[in-house]
Amino acid sequence: MRWLLYWILAASTIGQVFLQNTTTMSPHAAVTEYTRKQYCKWPCDCPRKHPVCRAGVSLVTDGCDCCKVCAKQWGENCTEADTCDPHKGLYCDYSRDSPRFEVGLCGQMTGVGCLLNGIRYMNGQSFQPTCKYNCTCLNGDIGCVPLCLNSRPPLVWCQNPKQVKLAGKCCEQWICDDSRRFRKASPRHVASPAYGDEGESWHNNCVIQTTPWSTCSKTCGMGISMRISNDNDNCKLIKERRLCNMRPCEVDITKHFRPGKKCLAVYRENEPKNFTISGCVSKQSYRPKYCGVCTDDRCCTPYKSKTIQVRFECPDGSGFFWNVMWINACFCNLSCKNPNDIFADLESYHDFSEIAN
Repeated sequence: MRWLLYWILAASTIGQVFLQNTTTMSPHAAVTEYTRKQYCKWPCDCPRKHPVCRAGVSLVTDGCDCCKVCAKQWGENCTEADTCDPHKGLYCDYSRDSPRFEVGLCGQMTGVGCLLNGIRYMNGQSFQPTCKYNCTCLNGDIGCVPLCLNSRPPLVWCQNPKQVKLAGKCCEQWICDDSRRFRKASPRHVASPAYGDEGESWHNNCVIQTTPWSTCSKTCGMGISMRISNDNDNCKLIKERRLCNMRPCEVDITKHFRPGKKCLAVYRENEPKNFTISGCVSKQSYRPKYCGVCTDDRCCTPYKSKTIQVRFECPDGSGFFWNVMWINACFCNLSCKNPNDIFADLESYHDFSEIAN
């Protein structure tokens, strides 16, 4: 009994000591629970337009399987939503963000490197062998994207465009090669020796260059047509505009077809009328011609026209002049051009196939 009593007293003392240590334990020694941040939210809320990624960066679906995003590159932060570029063999390494494992760094998966021109590149590494290309090594293979994408051919007044290398520029630039053109001064710009002076002598070197008028901006009703010309006293290329009306919108021209016909090349209203623009009315009335329509695959376009100047008067008493397209004749054919086709006027260019491609 004495031994049993000693054991009970000892156990009681140990229990008190343990209880005392427990109540005085530092709060930092307790295990802290951590709630991991959720970067994905459903339902998906994506912008209407996909982002535009810089050259060499993949456009991928985010880690939430929702939206298109630009993939994160080597060394950039990544999350469950921000995906590392899989086409470069990259993955999200969360090892440095323990114990949260929320934000990682895009690292390279182990793979075969690439050898180009005696230089070895690591798997997933991006590089520029020249200023014209951005390349990426992916498991032994090299893929490149061109960087010279913004070069455009000259304006339509240039009949001999070509690409040349300019000093200080990486990408080749388009220029207008007029070396094969016969330079002839326009009579209206040649100063008479009797009355001309040295200040006007530069007119002798002015070569008149004028583009055709562009397709009317509207297929019916009042629209705008443009061209570029230097046919002016300063020999300066300027953009000219004129009003155009291919056909009235409110008239059903098919009702004026002759029996058995599928086309009407030219339509003309019976009574003259005034032109109207922005509430201002032409001072004179006109009876213009319009291009007709076809019920088959043909389209009717003007092949003879001129430009007239029309005086407009406004309700507030002010007035102005506008150049207006006056249609003389139209032709219906199968070669219908798309008004929005920017290459439609380049078919007569030298090396057009190279420009179009």
